[in-house]
Amino acid sequence: MQKVKLIDLGLKDYKETWDYQEVLFQDTINIKIDNRRNNLTTETPNYFVFVEHPHVYTLGKSGDMSNLLLNEEQLTNKGATFYKINRGGDITYHGPGQIVGYPILDLDNFFTDIHKYLRFLEEIIINTLAEYGIKSERSEGETGVWLDVGTPFARKICALGVRTSRWVTMHGFALNTNTNLGYFDNIIPCGIKGKAVTSLEAELGKKVDLEEVKTKILKHFKELFEVEFV
Repeated sequence: MQKVKLIDLGLKDYKETWDYQEVLFQDTINIKIDNRRNNLTTETPNYFVFVEHPHVYTLGKSGDMSNLLLNEEQLTNKGATFYKINRGGDITYHGPGQIVGYPILDLDNFFTDIHKYLRFLEEIIINTLAEYGIKSERSEGETGVWLDVGTPFARKICALGVRTSRWVTMHGFALNTNTNLGYFDNIIPCGIKGKAVTSLEAELGKKVDLEEVKTKILKHFKELFEVEFV
């Protein structure tokens, strides 16, 4: 059974966390390169990083800047920052009350299938939400986790965006839990017009304990990926 090191950074600046991810990501890749060059069998580590970010908008490498509806001065007035980053996907928002998970895994330790990896991340969130009585699902052609797909009330509760190199992953998912959804009004979320966003708090009509939700996420991650957290 693969071991995964669990790291919870609490509330941490986006850029600092991105830099931290890059270190773990690159260190894992370097081990793989060294193994191949020198015919070694050094085990690669796996990590799962939990974090909450202060208000920030991030745009994926294929994203469209026009999906950010604020200029620099308006961003400052909102107390938010903006970064163009190296994950897939378009624009999204991170902020307090949102559970962000960054698995940094060597998929050679699991399966070398990025689509399966994304579906696993979605399944973890779907299973977690089910524990709160919320029926969520995938929306064809749109990554992430949605409610009421195929209806005029379709709304996204969890965004996904990842980067991989040499089968090592970084970035991950953002589950709106007790999130201030008003911040999504300043973007076209994930570049998809006419679709709403929601949160656990909005769906349940009450705030949810973040640590409880994280425990449930880890339980389903452990079951699907068949790992042990250390």
